[in-house]
Amino acid sequence: MTSVPPPFDPELAAALELIKEFISPGMSLEDIEEIRRGPMILQSMQMDLTLDGAFDIEDREVAGPVGEPAVTLLIGRPTAPATTGPLPVIYHVHGGGMVLGDRRVGVTGALEYARELEAVVVSVEYRLAPEHPHPAPIEDVYAGLLWTAEHAKEIGGDPERIIIMGASAGGGLCAALALLTRDRGGPRPIGQLLLCPMLDDRNDTPSAHQMAGVGVWDRTANETGWTALLGDRRGGPDVSPYAAPARAEDLTGLPPAFLDVGSAETFRDEVVTYASRLWQAGGVAELHVWPGGFHGFDGFAPQAALSQAARAAHLAWLRRLLGS
Repeated sequence: MTSVPPPFDPELAAALELIKEFISPGMSLEDIEEIRRGPMILQSMQMDLTLDGAFDIEDREVAGPVGEPAVTLLIGRPTAPATTGPLPVIYHVHGGGMVLGDRRVGVTGALEYARELEAVVVSVEYRLAPEHPHPAPIEDVYAGLLWTAEHAKEIGGDPERIIIMGASAGGGLCAALALLTRDRGGPRPIGQLLLCPMLDDRNDTPSAHQMAGVGVWDRTANETGWTALLGDRRGGPDVSPYAAPARAEDLTGLPPAFLDVGSAETFRDEVVTYASRLWQAGGVAELHVWPGGFHGFDGFAPQAALSQAARAAHLAWLRRLLGS
């Protein structure tokens, strides 16, 4: 098995050089607290989530899982929609390796798509590992979806047109959410937008080995995230598909999926395999492997040509899904 990583896109490689002082590929359990206080997380607190007045933003506490604390949702409603009637809803789940982030992290991407599509955005804050291991994160995400579906009309949304969206850990949680709500007979999203999703706790694919020590999220960081979530069960025989969707034996009956990943990142092979298994189960999936892309490249380097192409592909898929 070769350990030589694929080359980065030249424009993205230059961007990676600029951000490497703020973020490194390896992360240990001991690093989590420091990273939570770091500039990449604090920056999200300073963003104008109204997108220059395009959205009204509010935070709302809603019922959490039975017997557990309330869940906080960030709700973004268009201030001047051109259409009347209920709008589509993008239900956003943030990334952060299961151990970092909050409802504001990464939500600007969802809001930008919602501005183009005239949609409501709901971004869920879930409890983080290792303080709150599985199933706390996915149960919080499911509780937020239940509230969103039940109260969609109240926030100007259409309960029959909910799309779930997430990147990295958020993408993995969205894939798990699709499985969980299917199995519980809960709300049925019309699509799942899975961006560089974190799917497989076994952390043993060729791409995981290739990218060790390279990029922004490598095999060491991945092991840290999964161990925080699962403890000693990580990599063993008894891992729930609602924690690691790659463990699911049955991928039938899931909403249409868009999956994308960079060719030069840890998650490449698990994402490609998951897309193939969706097709093998008779499902609908669109897969993009962006040549030379590192993990989360479109968020870290939004002006790069490859990032622009990726975001255009996301938006085009959303438009087709909504028939707009």
